Amino acid sequence: MRGDTGVDGAATEEETRDEAEVERDKAREQLLRGRAYLGREFLTWLLWRSESGDALVDFEGTGLIVLYTGRCTLRGINGDVTEMSARGALAPYSEQVKHSLDRGLLIHQARLRFTHGEKAYEVTLDAEFLDIRAAKLPELMTEEEDDRLQERLYLTEQLSAMVDTLVQAFLEVRASRNWSKKVVPAMKSWMKGEDEAPKANKMQLARAARG
Repeated sequence: MRGDTGVDGAATEEETRDEAEVERDKAREQLLRGRAYLGREFLTWLLWRSESGDALVDFEGTGLIVLYTGRCTLRGINGDVTEMSARGALAPYSEQVKHSLDRGLLIHQARLRFTHGEKAYEVTLDAEFLDIRAAKLPELMTEEEDDRLQERLYLTEQLSAMVDTLVQAFLEVRASRNWSKKVVPAMKSWMKGEDEAPKANKMQLARAARG
């Protein structure tokens, strides 16, 4: 992704630079930003995409809707404020959070709800490893203990596969030429409140947040 641009507006390596210099800068960037940086870009991109309330990807033939709910944590690598938290059902979509994103912070940890057909999952994702934390699965349908265990394992696997599908969708966008040309400018406009694309209104988001 040389010659590319990150969500925070910082340019990455240019193709004309010496290879050894590029590798040194990569090592320095990893030290400064940490391995979690790409995960933060993913969670920030996902917040931007999810505000419309539309299905973001197709998962096993059904659209997957994502909604940020509750607390989210933002982090950055420079500036006067390098970490902040927002709490509340619609806090992740607030103007304060968007303003902080525009100032260089990115989503580091968040609580999300996945709606897939009639099933709703809740999960906390951390940018460090994008591992599943504090997951809440849909209500079990079976009554036998052994069957309930199998159902829980199945639903857990489904949740993990949903996260993988979303990450893959992000990586395809992140590695494309449109990332720096279209996606990042669109996200920056959204952070500044200039995005005129259709969005779910606050009542719709509030109803979704209550499940």
